[in-house]
Amino acid sequence: MVLAAPTALGGLVALLAGAYGLRQTRRISAAGHVTQALVKPPQPGLDRPSLQFETADGRVVEAGSPVPRSRRRPLPEGEYILLAYDADDPRQTVLLGNERSGADWVFVAAGGALILLGLVFGLLAL
Repeated sequence: MVLAAPTALGGLVALLAGAYGLRQTRRISAAGHVTQALVKPPQPGLDRPSLQFETADGRVVEAGSPVPRSRRRPLPEGEYILLAYDADDPRQTVLLGNERSGADWVFVAAGGALILLGLVFGLLAL
């Protein structure tokens, strides 16, 4: 019983984090503004490149890339890529064609598995 509650609670947190990530990706991809962004080299001490783009209202925004530089297929520095951004918070971006929904699905699956494991621990303790 001692392990059941923390295991299930940790699973719930992971499941909710993954579901939130999937929801944000879908929301920004569907309702966000689409633009081209310049991929700039990472700032010193950071592992992610910067993305510079102009919003629909003319502001120039520089945001960190959601894709780390160490990824198998890193973003091409000095080139333009297509992204969608949230009009209310332009720093929230989704790289079109390069969504990271795989990691969010892993969180959902791992969270579900931990919740089930916590339930099993709880039933075995009875």
